[in-house]
Amino acid sequence: MALLNILRYPDPRLHKVAKPVTEFGERLRTLVDDMAETMYDAPGVGLAASQVDVHEQLILVDISDTKDDLKVFINPEITWSSDEKQVYDEGCLSVPGIYDGVERPSRVKVRALGLDGKPFELEADGLLGVCIQHEMDHLLGKVFVEYLSPLKRNRIKAKMVKEVRGLERDAALKAAGRRY
Repeated sequence: MALLNILRYPDPRLHKVAKPVTEFGERLRTLVDDMAETMYDAPGVGLAASQVDVHEQLILVDISDTKDDLKVFINPEITWSSDEKQVYDEGCLSVPGIYDGVERPSRVKVRALGLDGKPFELEADGLLGVCIQHEMDHLLGKVFVEYLSPLKRNRIKAKMVKEVRGLERDAALKAAGRRY
C-alpha cells in the first residue's frame, strides 16, 4: 500500500468529472487499498478518487470511531433524497483546516457497485449521508466550498493558494538542502 497525494483546492483537477469504473481487477483493488491508507492517515472519514487525481467514480467512507468499517462505492448514484434538509459543518481533505455549514438532504438512498462488482443499495442519514453526498460531489467536479457564499469561497481560495505556495517553497528549500 502507498500514501497518495491529495489534491488541494483550488487545483483545477478537482473540477474534472469522473468517468464510470469499467474494469474490476487488481488495479482497482490496489487503488482502494491506497486510498484507504491515505484517508486514514490524513485523517479523514471519506475520500473520492478525484481527490487523488484518479478521475473514476469511486468513493470510500468510514465514519466509525475504530476505523474498521470501510464502505466502498463504485459508480454510485443517489436514487432518492429526502425533501427534509439539514446543515452539517463539513470539512474536506482537499481544503484542510476549513469547516463550514452546508445544507444537504437529510437522507439519501444510494445505488452502487462494491469492490466485487456486485450492486448494492444503501439508505443513509446523519454523518454517513452527508459524507456520501460530499464525496459524490467530488465525482462531479464539485468541492464543498462551492456551496458557500462567493465572499467566503474567495477568502478560502486565497488562503489555500497562499498555503500551497508556502508548501512549495518549503519543499524547494528542503530539496536544495537548506534549513529554514
